[in-house]
Amino acid sequence: MPGNAETTEEFGVLQSKRNATRYQILVEIAERQPAVNQREIADAIGITAQAVSDYLRDLIEQGYVEKHGRGRYEVTKEGVDWLISKTEELRGFITHVSEDVIGQVEIETAIAATDLSEGETVTVTMREGILHAMAGDTGDATAVAVTDAEAGEDVGITDFEGVVDYDLGSVTAVSVPHVRDGGSHAVDPDRIAGLADDHDLVAVAGVEALVAARTADVEPDVRFATASAVREAATRGLDVLLLATATRLSAHTDELRDGNVSYEVVDAAEE
Repeated sequence: MPGNAETTEEFGVLQSKRNATRYQILVEIAERQPAVNQREIADAIGITAQAVSDYLRDLIEQGYVEKHGRGRYEVTKEGVDWLISKTEELRGFITHVSEDVIGQVEIETAIAATDLSEGETVTVTMREGILHAMAGDTGDATAVAVTDAEAGEDVGITDFEGVVDYDLGSVTAVSVPHVRDGGSHAVDPDRIAGLADDHDLVAVAGVEALVAARTADVEPDVRFATASAVREAATRGLDVLLLATATRLSAHTDELRDGNVSYEVVDAAEE
């Protein structure tokens, strides 16, 4: 692609082997100074000791390195400034590669809703919080399968176009008292059972919360719910009932608030 050469030219340290080698040698000197063993530098970067000597002579002439006697060198302020500038260029290049290049070929995983072949265009939907891919391009969001898959298997997809259409979920949180304050005995099991019927997923955090769910004859989908896991479930379109021991609830609500996830805390106390 024509843009690639122009992009690379922005990162001077990569323009030539000479610049790259100078950069490596300056880094090695900075790490080892003032006592610098040219053979160790040569071995570290894969060139000859004579080449290191030649580069050192050049770096001294340019004012990037000072020599203080046999085997004693120091990177100057000018040399440090050059290293910093080239490091910033490399950092920018890494960002470009990770975000603009690799990001363009990102592969997601979905469940194949139909038999699929590598290279086939697929329609992507969200069901039960999981991406599904089916043959054809009839939906709002499409992608390309990068692996073969039979229906029900996992399939890699890339080259996304459009937006997967689904509603964000929400979280209903129930604070279950610590055992010293009554624990699961302080929670109305009928209230818990009714709430569970209205949600896609039941998650518990803490022993008291687990017992409260089981007392209500509700077996949780997630027994060791972390704040990030509950947040992700909601962002994937699931309505989550969270039973959390009182000491753990604030960590969950903080995570939900930071992630802009809709939630409410309800009272399920035993009357």
